[in-house]
Amino acid sequence: MSIEGVGEGLRERKKRATRIALSWAAIRLCAERGLDNVRVEDIAAEVGVSPRTFNNYFSSKGEAIAFRHLERARQITEELRARPASEPLWEAITHAVLTRFGLGQEAHMEDTDVQQWASALRLMLAEPALQGETLKADAQAEAELAAAVAERTGTDLIGDLYPRLVAASVGAALRTVMGHWMHARSPAPITDLLIDALRQVSAGLPVP
Repeated sequence: MSIEGVGEGLRERKKRATRIALSWAAIRLCAERGLDNVRVEDIAAEVGVSPRTFNNYFSSKGEAIAFRHLERARQITEELRARPASEPLWEAITHAVLTRFGLGQEAHMEDTDVQQWASALRLMLAEPALQGETLKADAQAEAELAAAVAERTGTDLIGDLYPRLVAASVGAALRTVMGHWMHARSPAPITDLLIDALRQVSAGLPVP
């Protein structure tokens, strides 16, 4: 690789790290104070950048918060592509999800009380502006996952229902688990909920 290529790679990694840092700062501050009580200036200061830099990455606080959701979904898609081709589809999806969706293992949450965090997320996600950004992120994430499923299964992304149905089912399972986890009085470990949800979906949701 040329020196120019190395430089571009470093710049892209730095940009990605800044984007993730801004997203996490927005999540932490809005969870602590409420969405309306956090300014772009507060988020930028938390990361040590200017408000202008924030605006170069995100158009709003809601977009910054939803980005973490989209980033995790994209990592699931990347992980699925990396799984052995011989691995059954739903087994590969479950491994990909568990590898990239370990909410309780996030470095940004190591010292966070789980129930306090769930309560803050409930309040934050009740905001209509954030709900809209999350829906946009969900749609983009499902489209990217569907493309990976089509590649893995040899199906046609446009002509076949299957890859989009699988992606939509995975997306629905993740959203349901998050909602269940946030509203439970004593949340079970999120990995256990994910395993259970994906097992039920892959089995065709038989009657309990």
